[in-house]
Amino acid sequence: MPSQDLQANSANDLSASSWRDYRELCKPRVVLLMLLCATVGMFLATDSFVAFDLLLFTNLGIALVAGSAASVNHIIDAQIDINMARTAQRPIAQGRVSVKSGILFSAVTGIAGMSILALLVNPLTAWLNLGSWIGYGIIYSAYLKRATPQNIVIGGLFGAAPPLFGWTAVTNQIDAGGVLLVMIIFTWTPPHFWALALDRKEEYAKVNIPMLPVTHGERITKYYILGYTLLLAGVTVIPYMFGMSGVIYLLSALALGFVFIVWSIRLLLDHDGAAIKTFRYSIFYLMMLFICLLIDHVYLAYSF
Repeated sequence: MPSQDLQANSANDLSASSWRDYRELCKPRVVLLMLLCATVGMFLATDSFVAFDLLLFTNLGIALVAGSAASVNHIIDAQIDINMARTAQRPIAQGRVSVKSGILFSAVTGIAGMSILALLVNPLTAWLNLGSWIGYGIIYSAYLKRATPQNIVIGGLFGAAPPLFGWTAVTNQIDAGGVLLVMIIFTWTPPHFWALALDRKEEYAKVNIPMLPVTHGERITKYYILGYTLLLAGVTVIPYMFGMSGVIYLLSALALGFVFIVWSIRLLLDHDGAAIKTFRYSIFYLMMLFICLLIDHVYLAYSF
């Protein structure tokens, strides 16, 4: 839909759109993975149980702030989204939600989330979420994404923060353990997104987004993916080396990492469909890695 249609639809109000459109603005699947990582961060920050009310308010606040930032991304990327098959049906790109309504929705959810975190969790966690909101919603979406092929590497720091949010919600301070969990997701982010970028290379080129496969070619990107996957395999064993986790997590991390490396090699060897399959496995990988962290921690903390 051309830009005139987007502008014409900006007069719509919130009631004109389906609740499903607003749910989609929040990128719920991404937010759910963020909440999993934040929850694991909360449990790893303490050897005792996490209070239910703290668990509830932390996840609710993070979800609202993350959904707000995702909505900003939809607004900024509307003209790009409409020209890419993967994103063409997004609510703002299609005009099902107006830009005006999207801004209002983002403001309400963002303020609500920040208020919950500041008043019912702690100010540090609220400030960290605000920093992530600015980083992803504004710096990455409006500038980095269009400015450099390292957009994912730099911008990945903002998306890697959820386990630190969970950690600070419990401890009210930034510790090495929380930062290490951030480093795991930070290292995971480039091979995850570059695998998708390989699969959608022509679409990114069409809308002039300088993703690495567009600017440096597919071969270089595949070597970068393999390199980061090997680095990730090393980073994920650090929790065990420093006593944050036990053998259950270590064996799980090694097995999951081995499969990720195999997929990266298959991608390098140009197997059909390897790019999108590597992307999908990377999501499963991160989800299972943090679940195994949680299982390992619960076993160590409560079995003796």
